[in-house]
Amino acid sequence: MARSALLNVMVQAALKAGKSLGRDFGEVQNLQVSVKGPGDFVSTADRKAEKIVREELLKARPTYGFLGEESEEIKGTDGAHRWIVDPLDGTTNFLHGIPAFAVSIALERNGEIVAAVVFNPATDELYTAERGGGAFLNDRRLRVAARRTLSDCVIGCGVPALGKRNHGKFLVELRHVMGEVAGIRRLGSPTLDLAYVAAGRFDGFWEAELAPWDMAAGILLIREAGGFATDWDGGTAILDSGAIVAGNEIIHKALIEVVKRPIPAK
Repeated sequence: MARSALLNVMVQAALKAGKSLGRDFGEVQNLQVSVKGPGDFVSTADRKAEKIVREELLKARPTYGFLGEESEEIKGTDGAHRWIVDPLDGTTNFLHGIPAFAVSIALERNGEIVAAVVFNPATDELYTAERGGGAFLNDRRLRVAARRTLSDCVIGCGVPALGKRNHGKFLVELRHVMGEVAGIRRLGSPTLDLAYVAAGRFDGFWEAELAPWDMAAGILLIREAGGFATDWDGGTAILDSGAIVAGNEIIHKALIEVVKRPIPAK
């Protein structure tokens, strides 16, 4: 596949940060047995990965804005472009030695995501997409799954973390979806969940209360793989709403209807 100069910059930044995370991931099991635990170590690994990505991207395009999970937003002087970065999505997995985490980089142009890279250094899987150019996994073209009935589908989701609101609301959504589908999966990394939809591994996905860096790259991957990714009203205000539903055209529509079913009155 041919990549633009910008996408090559993003890929190199993700690979470099992923190499750093991969080395640190190799130390996690040793740290697990320590009294202190690996929490501080993982926080350092996260910040180090973001520093690598930020330096690589801003070196190539110093006028672009930068929005990352671990640092203050940089507005940039360009006005039209912004990098949206999660240097380590799936921190809890990383902390526990579970190989489901990723570096996520998206490029936003005038409010639209136009390029995306997701890299899982533990599995050496590199997902890439450019608007109008398709989505790829390690240079293999991706298409969303073609299933047309929810009862045949495996659906990904996110579970509200400790301290987050709306656990009760999520449990209602989960009960509704479980009654309609073949199975539910939760990877613990929304970036990878969305990449799995693009790859046809999951037939759909839903989650609320996400940050822009959790979703930006995955949105483009899914759309360029022929799928639909919207907010829960079927609109495009995903990054603002923090809520996403994704799948092929039929499953996306059906999943919206299920997750938006009213909460039963007590």
